[in-house]
Amino acid sequence: MRLKACPLGIEEAGCVTFEPCYPAVGMTSSIRQPRITFAEYLGLERGSQVKHEFLDGRTWAMAGGTIEHAQLAANVIRELGAQLRGRGCRVFTSDLRVRVAATGLATYPDVTVVCGSIEADAEDENTLQDPVVLIEVLSDSTEAYDRSEKFAHYRRIPSLRAYVLVSQTEARIEVYGRNDDASWTLHEARPPNAAIIAALDCRVEVAAVYEDVQLAASGDIIA
Repeated sequence: MRLKACPLGIEEAGCVTFEPCYPAVGMTSSIRQPRITFAEYLGLERGSQVKHEFLDGRTWAMAGGTIEHAQLAANVIRELGAQLRGRGCRVFTSDLRVRVAATGLATYPDVTVVCGSIEADAEDENTLQDPVVLIEVLSDSTEAYDRSEKFAHYRRIPSLRAYVLVSQTEARIEVYGRNDDASWTLHEARPPNAAIIAALDCRVEVAAVYEDVQLAASGDIIA
């Protein structure tokens, strides 16, 4: 999702946005927001029509994505859901909020997979803390963030076994798998190959994920 550095609860009033500005380690916002608690963030979020990321007392609005972005996320959910049915795992859309307990980042991954029981955040029963797989559909405005600072946050989640990146510019899926020694190994898949998510014992055909998607770089639609 694209992020706009618009203070929580103000964007509806026509505030000026600054882009890009992400809630990333080592980066500062050009808007000096008053810091709020996570509980205050939750209260404001419940009354907002826009989702926000939260980190270190500050918030960042998350703008809606493209049709292609939504189609890719839906295709991933379809493919994983079919394979995980009856196996004790659940696949969630970007409506589910995930919080990294070690860093405090609260965000809405494009796709979240949980296996077994759900561990909710101590401060909010609707915020998840134990994803097994997190998936982000890349866009021009968030790719650098998703690959670096956001991944650094996600790596601090003890339950996370895989982080998956889905390109919007070409048919390419990258799967970062966690090894037993806490290192991460990248496996990249393109058609006609499949992306293997070992943590779920799933084989996701790249062509199926990009079905009916118009790629931004070429304009081609994969049928």
